[in-house]
Amino acid sequence: MSSFFIKKKGNAKTDENAVAKKRKVVSSVLADPPVNKKSKAEDEYLEETAQEKKLRLAKLYLDQLRAEEEKTAEDGSCETDVIAGRLQEEVLEQRGKLQRLVAQDVSVTCLYFAYLVPDAADLRLLRGHKLPVTCLVVSPDDKFIFSASKDCSIIKWDVESGRKLRTVPGGRKGTEDRHVGHTAHILCMAISSDGKYLATGDMNKLIMIWEATTCKHLYKFTGHRDAVSGLSFRKGTHDLYSASHDRSIKVWNVDENAYVETMFGHQDVITGLDSLSRERCVTAGGRDQTVRVWKIAEESQLVFHGHEGSIDCIQLINEEHMISGADDGSLALWSVNKKKPLCTVKRAHGCHGDEGLEQPYWISAVTALHNTDAVASGSHNSKVQLWRCGEGYRSLQPLFSIPVVGFVNSLKFSNSGNFLVAGVGQEHRLGRWWRIKEAKNGLYIIPLKKRDSEPEQSSTNGE
Repeated sequence: MSSFFIKKKGNAKTDENAVAKKRKVVSSVLADPPVNKKSKAEDEYLEETAQEKKLRLAKLYLDQLRAEEEKTAEDGSCETDVIAGRLQEEVLEQRGKLQRLVAQDVSVTCLYFAYLVPDAADLRLLRGHKLPVTCLVVSPDDKFIFSASKDCSIIKWDVESGRKLRTVPGGRKGTEDRHVGHTAHILCMAISSDGKYLATGDMNKLIMIWEATTCKHLYKFTGHRDAVSGLSFRKGTHDLYSASHDRSIKVWNVDENAYVETMFGHQDVITGLDSLSRERCVTAGGRDQTVRVWKIAEESQLVFHGHEGSIDCIQLINEEHMISGADDGSLALWSVNKKKPLCTVKRAHGCHGDEGLEQPYWISAVTALHNTDAVASGSHNSKVQLWRCGEGYRSLQPLFSIPVVGFVNSLKFSNSGNFLVAGVGQEHRLGRWWRIKEAKNGLYIIPLKKRDSEPEQSSTNGE
C-alpha cells in the first residue's frame, strides 16, 4: 500500500525531454492562427474579470480623449496635461464641484466681465403662439428650440433662421380621444441629453412623449392625479422624472414606455423640478416653502427651508448646488450639504405698487449655465437679470439686465453659453393674476457675446 504514496525516482533527462515536448505542443497551439477572430475576442471579453473590463474600458476612453485632443492641441508636448485636465474636469463635474468662471475673468489689477451687455437691437423675437409661452427647452446641439404655450401647441424653431420647423397644434377641450396632442395648458417640457425624446406635461394630468426630430407622437403617460408641473430627463439616460400638483414625484422609463415608481413628501403643489446625471432630482414645493432633494435609489429625501413665500422655480447649477426663486421676490443659492441657503437676495427684481404698499416682483423663472458661475432670473418687471455666483456659491452679484416686456415664464441658456432664451407672455404661466397688454407672446433670443480680447493676467510669481 505504501507504494501508492511513494514518488518514484525517474531519469532526469527523460523528464526534461517530456517537459520540452509539452512546451512545444502548447506553443504550437498558441501560435496557430484563430479560425474566427471575432468569436475569440468575444470569448476573451466573456472570460475577463470585472477589474480587467474596467481597465480595458479605461484604456479605450483614454485613447478616445487623446485622439480628440490631438486634433485641437497645437503643441504635442502638452498632450498629457490637456488629457489630465479633461479627466479632472469630468471628475469635478460628477462630484458637483466644477465651477467654470464664465461670468467674469479675474486679473490681479482689475475685474473684467467676460459677457458684454447685449444691445437691445440684437434681441430676436420669435412669434407663433397665440397665448403666453409657458415653457421651453434648447436642443443639446443648440440648433433648435422647442416651446409650448397656454394655447396647448408645441413649436419647434430653428435657432439660426428663427423659422418654425414643425408645429403640433393644440386641441379643444373634449377632443382628447381623437386629437393627437394636448388639449389643456402645457406647463412643462424636457428633452433628453441625446436629443432623441421630447416630453411635455399639461393641466390634464398627461405626459406626452415625442420624437424630437420629427415631433411625432410616441407615448402617453397617465398616473398623476393633478396638473403635471415639472419634467426632467436624467442626463445620459432616458429616465424621466415628473412632478405634479398632486404633490408626488414619479419616475418613468421612456425606452420601455413604463412607469417605475412614485414618491411623496411635499405638503403643497410642486411647482418645479430639475435633475442632472446623478440618480436624484430637486423640486420646489410652492407654498410649503421647501426645496427637496430626492434620492431615487435610496427612496429618501432631504428637506431645505429658506424662502418666506411660494417657491415657484428651481434649477441645478451643478450636482451639488442649485438656485431657486419665490413669489416673495427672493433668489436663493443652495448646497445639497446645507439645509439653509448659502446666499439669499431679497427683492431681486425690485418692488411695485404705491408708496407704503410696495410688493416685490415675483421671481417667475430661473436658469443656470451648468458647471459655471452664470445664472439668470426673470419676473414681470420688464427685465431679465444676469447674475454671477461668487466663490463657493456664497454670494450673488448682479451683472446686467436685459429689457424684456411681459411675464418671463421660462429661461434657458444654450449649452454653449452663446445665447439665452426667454419665454414671455402677457400672463403668468400658472394663473391670470395680472395681464400686461403691451407684452408680446413669444420667445426672445438674447445673444451673449464674450470679450474678444482681454488683458493678460499678471503672474503671482512675478514673472
